[in-house]
Amino acid sequence: MDKEFGLNDIVEMKKQHPCGTNEWKIIRMGMDVRIKCQGCDHSVLISRREFSRKLKKVLVRNEEANEL
Repeated sequence: MDKEFGLNDIVEMKKQHPCGTNEWKIIRMGMDVRIKCQGCDHSVLISRREFSRKLKKVLVRNEEANEL
C-alpha cells in the first residue's frame, strides 16, 4: 500500500468524520500533521505516526490538483 503523502494532498482516512465525509486535505506537515475536513472545514492536528496509521489512501496528489 502506498503511504506517501504531501502537503495539499486530498486523503481518505479509515474512519468517517461526523459531518458525513471522508475526504481530508493536508494543510500542514511537520512532526504533526494538520488535516482539514473537505465537508465542514473542521481542522485536526494529529501526530505523523497516528496519521500514517489512520490513513487509508491518497485520493488526489498535489501535482494532480494543480493541473485541474
